[in-house]
Amino acid sequence: MKFLGSTEPTHDLTYNDVFMVPSRSAVTSRMDVDLTTPDGVGTTIPIVVSNMTAVSGKRMAETVARRGAVAVLPQDIPVEAIEETVAAVKAADPVYETPIVVEPGAPVAQVLSVMGKRAHRAAVVVDDQHRPVGLVTEADCVEVDRFAQVGEVMSELGPTVKAGAAVRDAFDLLDGEHLELAVVVDGETLRGVVTRKGLLRSAIYTPALDTHGRLRVGAAVGINGDVRARAAAILGFGVDLLVVDTAHGHQEKMIDVLPSVRAARDEHEQATGVRVPLVAGNVVSAEGAADLVAAGADIVKVGVGPGAMCTTRMMTGVGRPQFSAVLECAAAAKDAGAHVWADGGVKYPRDVALALAAGAASVMIGSWFAGTFESPGDLQHDGDSRLFKESFGMASARAVRQRTRDLSAFDRARSALFEEGISSSRMYLDPERPGVEDLLDQIISGVRSAFTYAGAETIGQFHSRAVVGIQGAAGYDEGRPRHTSW
Repeated sequence: MKFLGSTEPTHDLTYNDVFMVPSRSAVTSRMDVDLTTPDGVGTTIPIVVSNMTAVSGKRMAETVARRGAVAVLPQDIPVEAIEETVAAVKAADPVYETPIVVEPGAPVAQVLSVMGKRAHRAAVVVDDQHRPVGLVTEADCVEVDRFAQVGEVMSELGPTVKAGAAVRDAFDLLDGEHLELAVVVDGETLRGVVTRKGLLRSAIYTPALDTHGRLRVGAAVGINGDVRARAAAILGFGVDLLVVDTAHGHQEKMIDVLPSVRAARDEHEQATGVRVPLVAGNVVSAEGAADLVAAGADIVKVGVGPGAMCTTRMMTGVGRPQFSAVLECAAAAKDAGAHVWADGGVKYPRDVALALAAGAASVMIGSWFAGTFESPGDLQHDGDSRLFKESFGMASARAVRQRTRDLSAFDRARSALFEEGISSSRMYLDPERPGVEDLLDQIISGVRSAFTYAGAETIGQFHSRAVVGIQGAAGYDEGRPRHTSW
């Protein structure tokens, strides 16, 4: 990347402070762009779901991996839950969605309680041998007693898609029957569900798959306790990347812990032949990035305080504008033979493109994805019937309580005095883009277009070809669309 006019900035920059200048380009189509990441993670789009308990879980991990991204499971959940989640993601089909299943005798309330995890808002009704016998949608349950049985309100199964059918043939079946969703069967066995939009996405995105053809998923560990033992256990579950995570990554404890985690990773590689990338953070300086790479990190997470749920900068004055932080850390990591992820601060597709222009291999997204059907939170309605989910920072009172659950009451109370993150915030679902796949479509469309403007077909080319200028608040405002007339 170079700055317009070769003028280096005299102050640090946020994403809002910069813009990208079009360059002479031979890339004529967004579909000619290859977004495979250069960091060895195995993702085919440069998106990582942040390891926040309000954002990353089983459903989120499965869904984004099917589209080429990867989710990182939070460090605060029990190790048994990580094992269960990794197993579920690995068992999921790379093309077909894992359905909600319910028996005909189940109450309507049961299916409604879990339907909020699916953008298509439907469940498959199965008999006692797990054979599909019908479908039940949210619309079927309107004005129905919550104690009524699902079998009383379900719809007919309708035409089914045979497992292994070509994506185009499956789409033609749904289109010809005017269906939005169909069940996939292998003989009489339920394999999953497909939607019209999901089939189109399967023709555009390439799933993030491991060497065995299974969906990829990552997990995080902290820097306290027996970190090596926990890391070894998580590696044994089959995760595809391991993140050593703390708010202040440039500290002695992190630098002391990283070599032992790397040793556990190397032992796992010797035993399995599978190399798991090691990620560490967070930092915002060249020195921090270089030190973490020297201590064993393959990838460095960059960002202190830019996230929507983070009050670190207001509480402590610590942090750095994210564009400059990514730019400096990416250069330092490259010199050391490593990569960086830009963690936090993205609100629009332009921000993701600018983070990549600054040198990031991937961009971590948290709160933006919290307001989707696939995030772990409970779906709620406000007074105006708008759908939302609660999100919270990982240094908030809620997160601290979870992290310190094994401490004494006194120690938990003492820790609770010093939370920094927002304890709770409503993340409203966008009616036009309520699912995480909808947001991925929007983000990747913008990023692909940015690459064509730069004349870049790959992330590596984008790093070198992007030309960035500096703007004031008026310049940023000039680029915003108007939803009403003047």
